[in-house]
Amino acid sequence: MRRLLLAALLALPFVPAARAEYPERPIRMIVPFPPGGVTDVVARVTAERLTADLGQQVIVENKAGAGSVIGAEAVAKSAPDGYTILFTTPAHTINAALRVSMPYDTQKDFAPIAIIGQVPMLLVAHPTLPVNDFPGFVDYARKNPGKINVSHAGNGTLPHVTMELLMVKEHMQVTNVPYRGAAPALADLVAGQVQAKLDTYATSAQFLADKRLKPLAVTSAKRLKQLPEVATVMENVPGLEGYLWMGIVAPAGTPQAILDRLAAATRRAVALPEVQARFDKDGVEPVGSGPDEFGAQIAKEIVQWRELAKTTKITVD
Repeated sequence: MRRLLLAALLALPFVPAARAEYPERPIRMIVPFPPGGVTDVVARVTAERLTADLGQQVIVENKAGAGSVIGAEAVAKSAPDGYTILFTTPAHTINAALRVSMPYDTQKDFAPIAIIGQVPMLLVAHPTLPVNDFPGFVDYARKNPGKINVSHAGNGTLPHVTMELLMVKEHMQVTNVPYRGAAPALADLVAGQVQAKLDTYATSAQFLADKRLKPLAVTSAKRLKQLPEVATVMENVPGLEGYLWMGIVAPAGTPQAILDRLAAATRRAVALPEVQARFDKDGVEPVGSGPDEFGAQIAKEIVQWRELAKTTKITVD
């Protein structure tokens, strides 16, 4: 009887066990910056919505250091299974172009998923600087080479390289002054120790309202709804726009089905009215672009920053 039963079982067709649908367990979202800034806020809002959409907790883990390289390296060397992803910014492309050595290849070791949102930069000045708009800023800088001290959060940061790019394109000269972070760079501007800074509307709004700073230009493609009277840089320098974008990438080799699942969940999150309302509070423009568009932007920016590095000889250790 046992032999007959065994023979019957062996005769049954083999049906492999069903593969569980991704995700089966919590996902780590590495943020390569300290807690508290707009990038961290957007990451946590995104993680909360992805948790609800995917049915598994998306845990934000801050792993700061070396201008985002430490956190990015941790993700690049993680298993390509969709359970460790990186929430990154333009530091991703700037590092690839300006750093002397890198422990990973920005384009080969990561798979782009989506850009969540972006924040345009706002060129603000101390009231004592005798200019009131971007053409006036450029003209003054040309006539007074190096006299305008422009603070930024450190060498290789987006405001630093964007100002370097503006100097090249507008044939002007300012003095870039690095600080250990955006907060002290802004504090010294308000105090009049420096004359200008590329900031964001969210962090400079109160100082603008109090007339302790004045806006000169915005780096977005369109004028800000909060400051409709302030012209864009593009109105004077065609094609030049600059955003602090925030997006998600995964280790290279992550299955396409997982990348697609994460990209779709991200688009749904960005489309939610409550998410857009939260973003608007911090001056963040929702984007929700997909892998192809994000990958093209990464490639374009790396070329742009490499050309800038070649022209200006700037590097980041």
